[in-house]
Amino acid sequence: MSAEIIDGKAFAANLRARVGEAAAAFEAQAGRKAGLAVVLVGDDPASAVYVRSKGKATVAANMASFEHRLPADTTQDALIALVQQLNADAAVDGILVQLPLPRHLDEQAVVAAIDPNKDVDGLTPVSAGRLALGIDGLVPCTPLGSLMLLQDQIGDLSGLDAIVIGRSILVGKPMAALLTAANCTVTLAHSRTRDLAHHVSRADIVVAAVGRAGFVKGEWLKPGATVIDVGINRVDGALVGDVEFDSAASVAGAITPVPGGVGPMTIACLLRNALVAAYRNADIEFDAAAL
Repeated sequence: MSAEIIDGKAFAANLRARVGEAAAAFEAQAGRKAGLAVVLVGDDPASAVYVRSKGKATVAANMASFEHRLPADTTQDALIALVQQLNADAAVDGILVQLPLPRHLDEQAVVAAIDPNKDVDGLTPVSAGRLALGIDGLVPCTPLGSLMLLQDQIGDLSGLDAIVIGRSILVGKPMAALLTAANCTVTLAHSRTRDLAHHVSRADIVVAAVGRAGFVKGEWLKPGATVIDVGINRVDGALVGDVEFDSAASVAGAITPVPGGVGPMTIACLLRNALVAAYRNADIEFDAAAL
C-alpha cells in the first residue's frame, strides 16, 4: 500500500484565500480592517522568523498587522501592561504573544492576561475551558488545522478510533478534545503509556505530536490509517516529523508530509481565528464554519 499524501500546503493556501475574501467583506461592513497584534520578547532567531512570516501573511489576507518587539529584559509587569493595552484597543481583534518567552517571565500569567475574545492562539484558561466544555470559542491553531485536514480527507469522523500521542496544552490536549467533539473514540497517549504500539495499532486516526523524530513506526499502524504528523524536528540539516515517514507511508491510507503538511495550516488557522474574532468583536453576524 502506498499512502495518499495529504497536501497541507495547498489546503492552507485555499484557506488563506477564503480568509482574505472574508476579511475584505469585514472591512466593508465594519469600516476598518480586522487587526492582529503579535508580541515578541527578546531576539530568539526562530521566533523572529515566525513573527515576520505571520506579519506578512496577515497583510496578505487583507488584515492589519501590529507588531510589538520588546527587549529580552522586559519585566513581567511591562509585558502584562502591553497585553492589557492591546485588550483595550478596538483596532486589535487578535493578540498573540510569541512563545517561548525569556526564562524570567511567567508564560502562564502572560497568556492568562489576554482577553479570551482576542485569544487567537486559544491558550488562555477560558479558551481551554470553553473547548473542554464544548462551548464555542477560539481553538489552538495547530490542532484546528489538523482537524480540518482530517475532515477534508475522511469526511465524517464519527465512530472512528483516534489516538493522539503527546499531551501538551499546545497540541495534544486540545487535539483530543476536538476529536472527541467530532465523535471519535479518543486515546490520549504520552511518555508513560504502556505498550504504545498496541494502542496505535487499533487507531483509524493517528496524530503524532510527541517531539521525537521518527518515533512512530510504520509497523505500529493499522493498515489504511490516516496519519497526521505534527512534529517538526531537525535531523542532519533536514526537517523530519515524529513519524517514520517511509515505513508509515507503506501502511497508512493517508499521511501528512513534513514539511508541507500540518505546518502551513498553523498560520492559516491563526488568520482564520483573527478574522472570526474580528467579526465577533464587531458584533457582525458571520458563519465561521464557512472558513
